[in-house]
This record gives sequence, C-alpha cells and structure tokens, in this order.
Amino acid sequence: HETRQDGFEVDDDVERLQVDVVHGFLREAYWSPGIPREVVERAIRNSLVVGLYAPGGGQVGMARAATDRATFAWIADVFVLRQYRGRGLGRFVVEALLKHPDLVGLRRQMLATADAHELYRRYGFEDLTDPEIYLVRRTPPEVLYAR
Repeated sequence: HETRQDGFEVDDDVERLQVDVVHGFLREAYWSPGIPREVVERAIRNSLVVGLYAPGGGQVGMARAATDRATFAWIADVFVLRQYRGRGLGRFVVEALLKHPDLVGLRRQMLATADAHELYRRYGFEDLTDPEIYLVRRTPPEVLYAR
C-alpha cells in the first residue's frame, strides 16, 4: 500500500477492487473487447493485482501480473480511467506493481502493448532480442470466451 501526496493510492488488497470498474474498462479496451465479467473475475483471482484509487476510495486504475511468483510474470490489464490520465498515475501504478516483493528478482517479466512502449522502457522493458525463439498460441475469436 502506498499513498501519494495528492491522495491517490495503490493497494494490492484484492478485496478493495471494484470489479464493475475493472470490467467496465476492460470490455472496451483494445486488448480485451467484450470480455465477460466472469473472465475478469477469474483473472483477478489468479493474478497479483494492484488497484489504483482516487482520494475518497473510488477505483481509477489497475495493473495485473499473471505470475508464478518465482520465475516469470506477464504484465497485463494496466489502465487508468481516461478522466484521470495525464497526472503520472500510470507510472505510479506500474511502479507499484513492478516493485511488489513477489515480482522483484524474477527471471523474466513480459508484456504486450500497442501504444505505451516508452512508458515500459523506463522500467527496463526492451524489444525481444531473439523473437525467433518465442511462440504464441492464439485462441480463435469464436471460442475465446466459450469456457
């Protein structure tokens, strides 16, 4: 848990997360359009999550890591609601997630982004030097949320 001087705070307590806010954002995000609420809930349950809260307690953002907490983490679902952008809150929530004790010292932390490369480069993320060794398995859209 960490609070900035302006009253914004980050917290890894999943009980504080406002799933309606998270789902409302993610179902419209370019990386997860139409994602069902139950999938968001399952992702939260099975991840390390840091919520971002405005003074007064309303949730305004989040960052999530799918991780084994030993060797690997996939950083995902990082967002700040549009009306709160431009205040350094994206950096605040990313820093809080990356310095979480369960992520420090992992062999590999990865992510994918269409528009925030420079933000993540500030924290040591870089382009793959050997992309030919990495593979991806994509689920077809028609079965994506059928589970």
